Amino acid sequence: MARNSKLRNPHTRTLIARDQVKSPITEQYRTIRTNMQFSAIDEDLRSVLVTSTGPSEGKSLTTANLAIVFAQQGKKVLLIDADLRKPTVHYTFRLNNTFGLSNYLVGDYELEKTVQKTNVDNLDIMTCGPIPPNPSELLGSKSMKKLLENSQEIYDIVIFDTPPVLAVTDSQILSNLVDGVLLVVRSKQTEKEAAKRAKDLLEKADANILGAVLNDRDVKEGGYYYYYGK
Repeated sequence: MARNSKLRNPHTRTLIARDQVKSPITEQYRTIRTNMQFSAIDEDLRSVLVTSTGPSEGKSLTTANLAIVFAQQGKKVLLIDADLRKPTVHYTFRLNNTFGLSNYLVGDYELEKTVQKTNVDNLDIMTCGPIPPNPSELLGSKSMKKLLENSQEIYDIVIFDTPPVLAVTDSQILSNLVDGVLLVVRSKQTEKEAAKRAKDLLEKADANILGAVLNDRDVKEGGYYYYYGK
């Protein structure tokens, strides 16, 4: 899909696509966005799931910045934190997390009551909400399918941030509900066998894998960053 360089520390939660629109790294996010759209050229890409093989591979930071560049394209975007175990989206965007996805899935709130505005035009967010005791069951529920249907009536694209594939089954449960899946791997950290196993698990779940992002790879030529596609 694309190489994504210089994303050193996911805990800094730098929204470079928002704060440095002309950055070479932001341009790489736009390249990933374009490649994703080409991967689904025969149909509209209305829902995307982003996951990784394991923790600390830059998945959530990649998801947040991708949501921003889709919004900058003029699309109405909903970013959903579907990591009901270790959510981070509310930290990234500095939002309230007292209510969110988990509340919707158990029927406490309607969609409009669980969505929050951001300081990025066209981008709304549904945070995780209170961490439930049964994440997998909630994500596989009829309420989850209803959420996707209802949100697509309002938004051009819905993007899910989900847990790592090899850690829990949550991503696999959601993967066949969305139009495409993006797998994030980290240079010099993700083992090839782990990435292959994650891919195999997603394919067994009938996921449409759009491609992979190689994160934290410092690639330079002549003093400039460059990238190339899948």
